[in-house]
Amino acid sequence: MKFSERVKAMQSSPVRRLLPYAEAARAKGKKIYPLNIGQPDIKTPESFLKSIREFSQEVIAYATSQGNNDLRDAMSRYYKEFEIPLEREDIIVTAGGSEALLFAFMTMCDPNDEVLIPEPFYANYNAFAQSVNVKVAPITTKAEEGFHLPPKEQIESLINPRTRAILVANPGNPTGTIYTLDEMNMLAELALKHNLYIVADEVYREFVYDGLKYTSFGHMPEIKDRVIIVDSVSKRYSACGARIGCIATKNKDFMAQVLKIAQGRLCVPTLEQVGATALYNTPKSYLEEVNKEYQARRNTLYAALQKMPGVICSEPKGAFYVMVKLPVDDAEKFIIWMLENFDVDGETLMAAAGEGFYATPGLGKQEFRLAYVLKNEELVKAMDVLKLALEAYPGRVEPVAAG
Repeated sequence: MKFSERVKAMQSSPVRRLLPYAEAARAKGKKIYPLNIGQPDIKTPESFLKSIREFSQEVIAYATSQGNNDLRDAMSRYYKEFEIPLEREDIIVTAGGSEALLFAFMTMCDPNDEVLIPEPFYANYNAFAQSVNVKVAPITTKAEEGFHLPPKEQIESLINPRTRAILVANPGNPTGTIYTLDEMNMLAELALKHNLYIVADEVYREFVYDGLKYTSFGHMPEIKDRVIIVDSVSKRYSACGARIGCIATKNKDFMAQVLKIAQGRLCVPTLEQVGATALYNTPKSYLEEVNKEYQARRNTLYAALQKMPGVICSEPKGAFYVMVKLPVDDAEKFIIWMLENFDVDGETLMAAAGEGFYATPGLGKQEFRLAYVLKNEELVKAMDVLKLALEAYPGRVEPVAAG
């Protein structure tokens, strides 16, 4: 039977495609530190399940396609606490941030249109774009420069008549980079000059460290009709499996088009919306403690990486990831080798291979992403394993210099 060229062009997830190797290692009795996926170990607030248990309606009916009003109102209050002036009618609830991104692509772009995205980027951006025949035009950033944006003229040279938007994750996944206000203003200027949307992936909004102040594109009234925010409860409240997110904008015409797509998929699950509404009433102290915990984990991981010869990484300022350049011939081969052929007292680790976070062929071959989603004591052990693995790996080389 024939398969579509679209699906054949899609890549496997760099986060999940090595899972068979991990399963085989576990079957042999190895303990694996799973630093490959952003699955927090932080406890989900009890209010989520409590509210679902207390659900008293006798029929679990369809929700509205926009999402339950209680949830959208809770989201609106949440955004206003961050001085992002979104009302209920500016928000459509989605099945996680993933569906929000897909809705954005479908609304903005025709086949063969382009979206500019700083690379390395969240690997599923590529999958979502390919699924609707949209081309990713990468803005290449470098580990040696902290994955910050290149000069304005370099970005502007990538814009052409088919460019529709700039997609920016801030804080960044997989880099942990937080863009400066100057960088954000530069992108806003380009959006105005070239009539582009800015799709702002802000799912890690709370995870900002070292006293830095979070800035949203939603704080910029001059581009309010161009800003499309995609968001999720997954990381914020450690509720990845709930699959609740949203797409939000002050652009009413844009939202009218998104609603047509939302109606086509009927609705987001009713019970998960009930639980998510309760999550938005979680005390601020929960997120403050979570922020402190991740910052401590970041400190542990970064300090250990800094001591490893040949390893290059920048201190992540947000989210809970770090992109690491390694002194190895091929990061994916190195990960597989650790799973198949290496352990320290029966323990090894898993990471996400870097190439899958790039659109430019050949980039990221010596890089991998680590997610610091384990407790500090486990991170210490995992970094001990990594240090010894790098020393023992037969394909060890010096990192390729940035070009």
